[in-house]
Amino acid sequence: MRHIRLAGIAAFALLIAASGCTIPPAATPTSEWKLSGRAMISAADKRAVEAGLAAIKAGGSAVDAAIAAHAVLGLVEPQSSGIGGGGYMVVYDRKSNTTTVFDGRETAPAAATADYFTVNGQNLGFGPAVTSGRSIGVPGAVALYKAAHDKYGKQPWAANFDAAIKLADEGFIVSPRLAGALGSSYYKNGPLAKNPETSAYFFPSGKALAAGDRRTNPEYAATLRAVAKDGPAVFYSGQIAQDIVAAVHSGEIQGALSVKDIADYKVLEKPAVCGPFRNYRICSAPPSSSGGVAMNLIMSLYDKIAAATPEETPAANLRDFVLAQQLGYADRDHYVADPDAVSVPVADLLNPTYISARAASGFKPGDAPKPGDPGAVLHGKPIVDMWGGDANAAQSGTTHLSFIDYEGNAVSFTATVESGFGSQRWTNGFLLNNQLTDFTRPPTLGGKPVANAPGPGKRPRSSMSPTIVFDQAGDPFMITGSPGGNSIIGYVSKTLVAVLDWGATAQQASSLPNVVARGPVVSVETADETGKQWSKFLSDAGFRIREVAGENSGLNLIVVRPDRLEGGADPRREGVALEIVR
Repeated sequence: MRHIRLAGIAAFALLIAASGCTIPPAATPTSEWKLSGRAMISAADKRAVEAGLAAIKAGGSAVDAAIAAHAVLGLVEPQSSGIGGGGYMVVYDRKSNTTTVFDGRETAPAAATADYFTVNGQNLGFGPAVTSGRSIGVPGAVALYKAAHDKYGKQPWAANFDAAIKLADEGFIVSPRLAGALGSSYYKNGPLAKNPETSAYFFPSGKALAAGDRRTNPEYAATLRAVAKDGPAVFYSGQIAQDIVAAVHSGEIQGALSVKDIADYKVLEKPAVCGPFRNYRICSAPPSSSGGVAMNLIMSLYDKIAAATPEETPAANLRDFVLAQQLGYADRDHYVADPDAVSVPVADLLNPTYISARAASGFKPGDAPKPGDPGAVLHGKPIVDMWGGDANAAQSGTTHLSFIDYEGNAVSFTATVESGFGSQRWTNGFLLNNQLTDFTRPPTLGGKPVANAPGPGKRPRSSMSPTIVFDQAGDPFMITGSPGGNSIIGYVSKTLVAVLDWGATAQQASSLPNVVARGPVVSVETADETGKQWSKFLSDAGFRIREVAGENSGLNLIVVRPDRLEGGADPRREGVALEIVR
């Protein structure tokens, strides 16, 4: 078993130390947090971070801060998330020593069938599906806010929306990233610039908003005022719900979402899926999220593969991480879906006996990864042939926020509208998601149903992986997550292995080149010398490599050191990590 210390990012110089670590059970932390009176937020925009910190200063919790920050992001970063989308919030509450997940994933209409994306006998391609009414699920964000606030909020519900309302009324300054997205030919020439509402908002007088422009959004302010006053009921019934349905039923390809579908929406509250890595416990969201399964699979596989190889070199450790990613992705793609619609073998996938067998299966660089069979390994009853294969393409319209408050409560919150600008359909000051394109299309492959096929009321599988890592004492040690579609799994697991095993700081972990190993070809970000070196390491090891200039990550993480909070924000986006001291 090896621990690696990252001595320099550019050179990727590593020192190796032997480890005799044992895996501890979940611990009960001491009554007072070691960094009491310190708080930090890492998120995709400074204005959102400042709104969240203001909530904490006013006596709010990490959950209050998450609501305040995300409400601002829905205004200033609408291409990535907002109240027209959904997400997963992982909450650690120190007083009860519990880690709870609020599943605010969007749901399909009750009328959705497995062939929901088949129109006139043809399965919709991804582009037409995204901007169709069929892509839009019931938004979960507002209901998620309320469910989390009811349990863990400290300041009044309405106060969490003050910053976003003020910014929408007075106007926000358009950032370079938002302006750059609007300047792309896809959006300038697509539905975003042609739909009357989005055209008027994002392309006033026929020109895209530019960096430095001030943009007000009185509709968004009015919607938030209503939610602040009357709670989620005003969003999930009445005029707002009717307006969402009208947007879904507009255009050439209409969706089936109904007012009843919106009124029936429920946030799911679940325990986190947790697993061991060395002296740490890694906790993330259960299915329909991939986080709990994928993060623990990859890190446990990495540990087993690394322990079985004699080399203790940078190249060997990178190789082992990529092998673990490939195997973990293959299992995730095959088995993870909405657990209320299909059986997801979470416990078997994370069973140490299965993981040991998977790691020892003889899989090597250059092989095409295939899903394993925990049923055969553990019970002598194969289950791999229950489902057809699955390899949906990645999308990028997502954001991640990490929080820790004065008392040591932590939140890891990944939220999304799915693609950039979601479905590109607008109502009441916000964009609607295209989340249902996360279902697999077509719904059968190889003559077998796919676990992640569309279905009535079903939640599409998500790659979102909001994660909290706990140390041996049971205290939060790391809060991490990222946007990036299916590549999220590669991005987030990179930060885990970098901090927990390679000795990286939070910022180093977010800045390291991204390596995404989903399938037989490994994408390596080669924008700097480290990435070029990693590409050579992996190519020499026998992997098939695709070099890419940039990746769509937006990692925001916090690491709790013995004497300080350490923040990291992805240099590929506009995020910041800021600390306050009471």
